[in-house]
Amino acid sequence: MGRLEGYAALVTGGGKGIGRAVVDRFVAEGADVGVLVRSESDAKKLIDQHGRSVVPILGDVRNWKDNQRAVKAVIDRFGKLDTLIPNAGIYDFSDKFEDISGVDLTEKYRQFFDVNVLGYLLAARAGLEALKESQGSIIFTLSSSSFFAGGGGTLYVSSKHALIGTVKQLAFELAPEIRVNAVAPGGTRTGLGGLPGDKRELTEIAGFEAMVSKAIPLGFLSEPEDHAGLYVTLANKQDSRFVTSEIIRSDGGIEVRGGGRRNKQEKKEKK
Repeated sequence: MGRLEGYAALVTGGGKGIGRAVVDRFVAEGADVGVLVRSESDAKKLIDQHGRSVVPILGDVRNWKDNQRAVKAVIDRFGKLDTLIPNAGIYDFSDKFEDISGVDLTEKYRQFFDVNVLGYLLAARAGLEALKESQGSIIFTLSSSSFFAGGGGTLYVSSKHALIGTVKQLAFELAPEIRVNAVAPGGTRTGLGGLPGDKRELTEIAGFEAMVSKAIPLGFLSEPEDHAGLYVTLANKQDSRFVTSEIIRSDGGIEVRGGGRRNKQEKKEKK
């Protein structure tokens, strides 16, 4: 018996990266999972690997009707919705604020906040009634950039900071029927991309792995799978029945970054 045997979940942006790792882990733990994805190729890969344990839904997290369709697809296939994981996001590759022209700022702001914030709110609203019925939970994907500067540009970091307030307010409003929590991963080897037309991916940044490894106490770049178990714990009604408004940081200890690990390494090298 897996820890999520009999659960039905919905993950947005679950075709790649952390979202896909969460889908894979949930299925391994016994859950059935709906996955809102953008591409047919991602949908096909999910079905090829997991068969009838998944139901992919093609859509856009910024679209209210697509979020409604995703929730309906989960309920139609699996009979209920226990866990909702708003996860889709885009990155700005640390573009400097002064390099964004005033003419472009409004449109870029809307693009980032529409995916990174509005997409989460639409998913939560679409799943509200079903989650109340199941006494379920919402688990947001945040970021170390929800707490610290320097992990992106102004628009990305602002959007991720906004989600801290979203988690807290929804936890306040939706208790006691629905628990609302989050996982905040740090530097991770994913194909996280940017705005439409931007072909860059996070792990293609020159020196990205070395930069992350040097900056954090644990000293390595994480994989998507390193975070997935935390979502399982927050989803499990027995393990986390008294937990809401909690944000679990899975970031290698960035809050206590400093010279500790590096000093130890330097001492070893001097010997």
